[in-house]
Amino acid sequence: MLTEQMRNIVFQALAEAARAGEPVALGIISGVKGSSPQKVGAKALFYSDGRIKGTMGGGCLEAEIQQRAIQALRTGQAEKFELLLDHDFGWDDGLICGGKVFGVILPNAQNAGEEFWRDLAERKIRRRWSVQKDFRIGGMDPGGASEKRSAEAADQLYQETITPPCALWIAGAGHVSQAVAPLAHQLDFSVTVFDDRPALASHQFFPEEISLRADVWERLLNLPPPEVPSFALIVTRGHRHDALVLRDWIHKPFLFLGMIGSSRKARTIFEHFREEEIATEEEMKRVACPVGIKIRSQSVQEIAVSIMAQFIDKRAELVYERTASPAGKFELV
Repeated sequence: MLTEQMRNIVFQALAEAARAGEPVALGIISGVKGSSPQKVGAKALFYSDGRIKGTMGGGCLEAEIQQRAIQALRTGQAEKFELLLDHDFGWDDGLICGGKVFGVILPNAQNAGEEFWRDLAERKIRRRWSVQKDFRIGGMDPGGASEKRSAEAADQLYQETITPPCALWIAGAGHVSQAVAPLAHQLDFSVTVFDDRPALASHQFFPEEISLRADVWERLLNLPPPEVPSFALIVTRGHRHDALVLRDWIHKPFLFLGMIGSSRKARTIFEHFREEEIATEEEMKRVACPVGIKIRSQSVQEIAVSIMAQFIDKRAELVYERTASPAGKFELV
């Protein structure tokens, strides 16, 4: 999966170039065969003075594409490229992946307009955009039947769907939450932290980009779930509060729900949920407790890494999907 953060860097830079009227060339990897240092959808913006925003994989691959991009800025001619990452191509940089990379170079991509690129960077709604066979850049209807989309794909070199970031709700504003929340934001989750302690649910402990909700739990638990694909983490100050939040959140349509604690804690809470008929077996199977992958974590920061590693994996499994269309054309979803 291409990180949304990297996409945003390129889209934001394109919007800035459009506003400033600065010529730039957009490079996109539209297809790969075999091993490669980057995936479909990787992008970089190339400037005439040698600057690069984003990445096409680095090393000799990026150097080759940069050379072509600067030439495209001089001539104004867009082009497709096909590069074989073999022994001869990658010896100096150690880039002997053995795969093949396909892509397009689009000079003067800023001409699509500041508003167009700004909308893609902000990701407020689901949007599709594409590169046509004649190298024109344009937006597309995000909906449409599969037959219509297949017909559209036949006329395109590349198409991509941009979606709002997944939501991550965190119950508890303690040390673990304070480590997880900024990391999750960096990893492209839209994060909201909930706690009944206003002194902790404060931007004194959390970056400004993190949404904070402080109130009694009864009110916090009545809030409607996010409208985007959503995940949840329960890390309150104790078992009683964890169970209180879980009692409600287990019924919300989170794609994945993690709770800090031990296997013994999970068994105790789930036995109570069964006896009181609070949740079904299917709902309880959706809860990961203890949350996080096993990396022998000790510090709070290491625990945060183990937790977010699991959430990244689940997001890739449950949300992101990449499908290929004929003739090396791809759609990123």
